[in-house]
Amino acid sequence: MESYFGLELLRRACPCAACGGEPDVLGNVVRPDVTYSPESFRLTSFDLVGGYALQPRWQDGHRTGIYSFTYLRRLGQAVEGKAFDKQNS
Repeated sequence: MESYFGLELLRRACPCAACGGEPDVLGNVVRPDVTYSPESFRLTSFDLVGGYALQPRWQDGHRTGIYSFTYLRRLGQAVEGKAFDKQNS
């Protein structure tokens, strides 16, 4: 299965704690206020993490997000589902 989505969507979907938040001791997720610049959406490189994930490096210096292949597959399915919904509306 192949999925295609823009770099802006990929960056905004960053799963790291600095972007997506992390649970406190009671399980409540505290979501940080993340600001982006044009450099935030420019990919400079990426590393493979084991055999299960990619770790992008963005031009603004952000590099802590580890995107598992399972996470990327779910993200691609969500994007494809939205495109399908728009076509059938």
